[in-house]
Amino acid sequence: MWNRDFLTEQLKKHFGFDTFKGNQEAVIRSIFDGRDTFVLMPTGGGKSLCYQLPALIMDGTAIVISPLIALMKNQVDAMRNYSEGNDIAHFINSSLTKAQIDKVRNDIRSGVTKLLYVAPESLTKEENIEFLRQVPVSFYAIDEAHCISEWGHDFRPEYRRIRPIINEISRRTIIALTATATPKVQQDIQKNLGMMDAAVFKSSFNRPNLYYEVRQKNKDIEKEIVRYIKGNEGKSGIIYCLSRRQVENLAEILRANGINALAYHAGMDSHTRSQHQDSFLMEEAEVIVATIAFGMGIDKPDVRYVIHYDIPKSLEGYYQETGRAGRDGGEGKCIAFFSNKDLHRLERFMQGKPISEQETGKLLLEETKAYSETTVCRRKVLLHYFGEEYTQDNCGSCDNCLNPKIQVEAKELLISVLETVELLNGRFKAEHIINILQGKETSEIISYEHKELDTFGIGKDEDEKMWSAVIRQALISGYLDKDIENYGLLRITPSGRKYLANPTSFKVTKDNDFDDYEGPSETQMKGGGAGDEALFKMMKDLRKNIAKKHSCPPWTVFQDTSLEAMATTYPITIEELQNVPGVGAGKAKKFGKEFVELIKRHVNENEIERPEDLRFRTLPNKSKLKIDIVQSIDRKVTLDDIAVSKGLESEELLEEMETIVYSGTKINIDYYLREILDKDHIEEIYQYFKESETDDIEPAIDKFGNEYSEEEIRLVRIKFISEMAN
Repeated sequence: MWNRDFLTEQLKKHFGFDTFKGNQEAVIRSIFDGRDTFVLMPTGGGKSLCYQLPALIMDGTAIVISPLIALMKNQVDAMRNYSEGNDIAHFINSSLTKAQIDKVRNDIRSGVTKLLYVAPESLTKEENIEFLRQVPVSFYAIDEAHCISEWGHDFRPEYRRIRPIINEISRRTIIALTATATPKVQQDIQKNLGMMDAAVFKSSFNRPNLYYEVRQKNKDIEKEIVRYIKGNEGKSGIIYCLSRRQVENLAEILRANGINALAYHAGMDSHTRSQHQDSFLMEEAEVIVATIAFGMGIDKPDVRYVIHYDIPKSLEGYYQETGRAGRDGGEGKCIAFFSNKDLHRLERFMQGKPISEQETGKLLLEETKAYSETTVCRRKVLLHYFGEEYTQDNCGSCDNCLNPKIQVEAKELLISVLETVELLNGRFKAEHIINILQGKETSEIISYEHKELDTFGIGKDEDEKMWSAVIRQALISGYLDKDIENYGLLRITPSGRKYLANPTSFKVTKDNDFDDYEGPSETQMKGGGAGDEALFKMMKDLRKNIAKKHSCPPWTVFQDTSLEAMATTYPITIEELQNVPGVGAGKAKKFGKEFVELIKRHVNENEIERPEDLRFRTLPNKSKLKIDIVQSIDRKVTLDDIAVSKGLESEELLEEMETIVYSGTKINIDYYLREILDKDHIEEIYQYFKESETDDIEPAIDKFGNEYSEEEIRLVRIKFISEMAN
């Protein structure tokens, strides 16, 4: 029954595709065979279809465990638009009324519902467990399975309770799916779900349609982002920021410059968040500015660019977020802005956490920094991080490959690195190796007596960036290995030992100092597109109107790739429309009539033979928050309480206070300073700034060593500027 012709026929019938992508068919066969199945497939690779198609074909209802209400709603809407009836898919979560839940249960009992989406929290409720015991379950699908693992970038404790609950309901086949999992995370997922014998299907992490670029972050970043969006008018984009305050601020700047942008973060009420997400999905808003709270809640295939205003905390997070671009296989540009200042800020946020957590966090930041600064193909670096080898020398779709740097011979440097790593028996990190090679007498080098090593000081003429580049490219070449779970200790590999025995040429490019390269031209980056741009635009407008009528996102009517194909092949009947990729019989019947009429009219009217000038607008002075902070300080509210009440991190509040006093407003924080510092200590720091030739914080930190924290020094500096300069 489950032969290839049958499966292809069902694929065409339900989803309008002629062929499966990648591992999809093999995964589906594994489910039909009753085998537990683990699927590692990048965003845009077609994970959802791996469980949606077998759910439609098999007897019973598939239980899909998904982490976010918004994501469930999107997927249910998508399934309903592939079918003529709305009962084919449902979700149960806290957003439903009792009457709505009763309707869902009746549809499941009658056998018409093939997919039921539930959050792990809903799955644990006794009434739901009791109901699902009576349901013929076809199989369980666990989406975003990396949430199970404490080693994953988005760990959720409730995910670790899934297996016992499944045992309580009924034992059936399990399919676990994720887009981001290192080998450690994969093992943890399988172990927790009791599926160590599962059939494992790993797809390449490579997304060929995505373009990667890192730009230097400077004071004109908002202007640069506005210019970029204006140059990509009509395209959907996501901008990620690390703080809620920055999200709100940037969204306002974009709106002031005529860009229809909305904010999205966890500090907003759920109704507003849902409204903003729906506006973006319905293409009423062009851009969403978001924190990572938006990460998994978006299922929009035609996002054309993802911009990182701030560099992310980890490459896993970066990969997950950039994966929102070009999910339909079309254009997807991923641009990240990087500055060392942001990196130091993220490190400060980790202070106060357990030492092991700080070490892990610093290691993840080092990997992000390495990705940002490298001059090697970004695709190669990214894939190497996930344990995949990318063999092409030039991907043709990242800033480094489109703007290659001059390579230099580094054979002798590599030999020095490998010899040092081997002498240390794989017990030290890259930073320590570089310190040895540069001859730095750090406390660690002195205590371990590493001054006695033959390679100590052998590379003092080379700067740190060159040594970092050699180590990074040795890792990519397989000569070194990094123990990610053990704080990033470097070890020499068998290939590295072979190289030492028989050295050959080894070319490297020095890490970026971020020159003025502005990225590729639009012609370099232009991908495919519609044959008839005028028709394509008319169909997008029609799609928007139909979507509004049906209260669904436009892309669930027809995806951009389908519209592009229509604007090239001009189908003028429902039958011809079904030959367009992504258009199945159900979709054609439900939405096709108005499209073929529009195309036919356009063909007849046009006798078609088928076969900045940017003015950047700044915001008025953001005074409300500053006024609130000044008024709170006047009332002698503690700074901790001010930060909490305004939804700010301590670092963000400090920055706001610095902006206030530097702009000429006086504030009196003596009441707070007296709580944390003795009078003599305040006077000592105050006197330093009185005599110093600069207000820079770094020299002050160097001066006072471990006597005072950075926060204490900055607070006294605020007092000094307020009293002396205002």
